[in-house]
Amino acid sequence: MRESDPNMPEKRRDVISWDEFFMRVAIAAQLRSKDPNTQVGACIADGDHRILSVGYNGTPHAISDDEFPWGASDDPLQDKHSYVVHAEANAVLNYRGSLRDMRGATVYVTLFPCHECAKFLVQVGIGEVVYLDDKYRGTTDNLISQRVFDSCGIRYRQIEPLTHVQ
Repeated sequence: MRESDPNMPEKRRDVISWDEFFMRVAIAAQLRSKDPNTQVGACIADGDHRILSVGYNGTPHAISDDEFPWGASDDPLQDKHSYVVHAEANAVLNYRGSLRDMRGATVYVTLFPCHECAKFLVQVGIGEVVYLDDKYRGTTDNLISQRVFDSCGIRYRQIEPLTHVQ
């Protein structure tokens, strides 16, 4: 341990954690979503604390989000779910590097992934899922996602809502 230099100020110690930093990026991404009910953001970070990619739930880039429905419906042609790409899938698709770089990376997502996104995350080698909300906990879709992650050795954990504000 080095001796204190009275002429050199100490570094700040009240910085946010990496979990909070990357989740804040995911929260910022979700603010881009046009979905009136469920906005979701995702941020993928590697083991060196570098952001690999970011995504949010929205229509494919070539589709005008003004011309497609934003509500749920029994008619698949009028149901937003038929047209929206989820945040996690967009984060994977937005990445411009080699997918090998995602091996062991962590995805920070504002909502626990659906089973389709769970499969995408497994396929690119994500090592951990950190999520903020799990509003679908216990549903069949949620249980499938957990089973996929458990079967593939992908860790997942929920973090508390962010409270550190400066």
